[in-house]
Amino acid sequence: MEKKELQELLNKSWMTHDAMWFQHCLEECGIETTNRINKAAIHSAAAVEIKRFQQAFAIETIESFDDLKCLLKKSFEMIKVDFMDFEIAFPTKNTLRWYIHQCFAYEGIKRTKVIEQYQCGIFERLVGWLQGLGVQYQMAPVRSGCMMRQEGYCFREFEFNF
Repeated sequence: MEKKELQELLNKSWMTHDAMWFQHCLEECGIETTNRINKAAIHSAAAVEIKRFQQAFAIETIESFDDLKCLLKKSFEMIKVDFMDFEIAFPTKNTLRWYIHQCFAYEGIKRTKVIEQYQCGIFERLVGWLQGLGVQYQMAPVRSGCMMRQEGYCFREFEFNF
């Protein structure tokens, strides 16, 4: 098995676990509790994950935007699989834009019939990464719910304080 195939397999297996966990929690606890637990779990796992990526990529410290950009590019390459239709861009110094063209979470949650109450957890991963690294940032727009459902498109912009 090639390295890329293994990466796809492991990430898809993780995403299946994530979807099944969400579904079972939803059935047991309802959408409000599931939203809260989902976001907290993503956030705390991401803080650990980014430290592992940092070590794996031998990036000892994040002292500049260039250090952060390098780590984030490599980290997104690790987590993105073929069914994820998003891109990250660095349009200016100290800025990251995360565009989601077609959202797998939105499509999955629509099938559960709770999309109107769903609180997006996708961006919690990056928030957890940044907080795990101790990087100061501002995120916009700050939204409640699912932007893809509300607007038909989805993105976040992160401005870093370097």
